[in-house]
Amino acid sequence: MTSSVLTSQFGLTEKLTSSAAERALVKKLDAALERVEAGLKNEMRFADQVADVTATYLLDAGGKRVRPVLTLLAAELGGGANDQVIKAAQVVEITHLASLYHDDVMDDAPLRRGVPTAQLVWGNAVAVLTGDLLFARASQLIADLGERAIRLQADTFERLCMGQLHETVGPQPGEDPVAHYLKVLADKTGSLIAAAAQFGVVFSGAPAEYEPAVLEFGEKIGIAFQLVDDVIDLSAADADTGKQAGTDLRAGVVTMPLLKLRASAATDASATALLAYLESDVIGAPEDVDVSEGIERLRAHAVTAETLADARDWAAQAVAALAPLPDGTVKKALTRFADSVVDRNN
Repeated sequence: MTSSVLTSQFGLTEKLTSSAAERALVKKLDAALERVEAGLKNEMRFADQVADVTATYLLDAGGKRVRPVLTLLAAELGGGANDQVIKAAQVVEITHLASLYHDDVMDDAPLRRGVPTAQLVWGNAVAVLTGDLLFARASQLIADLGERAIRLQADTFERLCMGQLHETVGPQPGEDPVAHYLKVLADKTGSLIAAAAQFGVVFSGAPAEYEPAVLEFGEKIGIAFQLVDDVIDLSAADADTGKQAGTDLRAGVVTMPLLKLRASAATDASATALLAYLESDVIGAPEDVDVSEGIERLRAHAVTAETLADARDWAAQAVAALAPLPDGTVKKALTRFADSVVDRNN
């Protein structure tokens, strides 16, 4: 995938070229993304026949490169994409890819980015070890950026693990399921996106007072991103995830529409009936069973529209967090980045 395609995915090519400064920014981002992509292909090889195949499997399958793009954008608040920024962008993408190998094992997912998941191809043990290898490679790269970078990466990795743990065990007695889910999203998705933005500020030499703004922006964008994914799960197959409609629903994976439906079932007879139908005929259904009716009914229910509205609200909060940043092309690009998160096909 070329850098110009990556940039256009975030609406930066179409919506950010009305001035010479904006066109110059897009050109800089394209060039920096080319460097990130080239570096990823080099850094994710281990001089081992097996590891080289498994470690680059999901990289070669594509992806939006959300996190590197955000690192590069945030770096424009300082001196731009220097060598340290490029390396940091590679670190966040390798960390993300490593987490996908583990996530797919945890969820027993059949597809990722349009291809069979690694554990389906090679088994759980190879998929987990491949994820571990990529986490190790990310740690090697981040060590070159100094002690603070190591600390930021370690703190982020801890949150990723805590998010996965809390998702796995579920809410504790008396804990609100929706609040619990949002915390999981903040840790599992938001923390790494926030770190990506912070890396851009730190390693470009941007003013330190920008860090809180981009951290809040990144975490809230991460929550919005995942809520939109929850809605997309109820839509047609997505070209980038390769997921078929209702993959998460069939597998019983917790999503916001399902949580909202369960909450509504306490007072709404129609929600109660739909939930009973989903639990009996859709959730846990074998792959050869047609569950399209259940998917369509949940997609049409008000809880799905409410989830999308929530995603838009989180994105708006993310944009509001940018208030301390100086007005200009970079702030405009970050705002457009936020818009693109909730404007994906759903």
